[in-house]
Amino acid sequence: MIIEDDLDDQYMFQEVFDALGYGNEIIFFQDGLAALDYLTESAVKPFIIFSDINMPKLNGLELREKIHQNEDLRLKSIPYLFFSTTMEQRFIIDAYSKSAQGFFIKPTTFSGLQDTLKIILEYWSRCAAPKYVK
Repeated sequence: MIIEDDLDDQYMFQEVFDALGYGNEIIFFQDGLAALDYLTESAVKPFIIFSDINMPKLNGLELREKIHQNEDLRLKSIPYLFFSTTMEQRFIIDAYSKSAQGFFIKPTTFSGLQDTLKIILEYWSRCAAPKYVK
């Protein structure tokens, strides 16, 4: 899942994922509210969530807080990582206080984004996650 309101960034994410050859379906949302609706109304458990911070309707930090407060979503243990153009400490501190698993500055080049996503996806594909049964 990629929550990103900038269409150019969405395009670059898609191109990088295509180049990396991962078979996972990529689902884009332009705002946090649409992503939250999808997560709460669907039985799908995304492999990972990449989220921008500054978005309309519900920003990335607000979305992360709502996911963390929702027991059903929290128990899915979906890795939640922020990609932002800003490195402001207040955003980084806020993200980690809401149990985000990572905060990355958006690379401005195709190869930079490709290298970053490859490392992240390799890490999370090897990482053991809890399997909660409710």
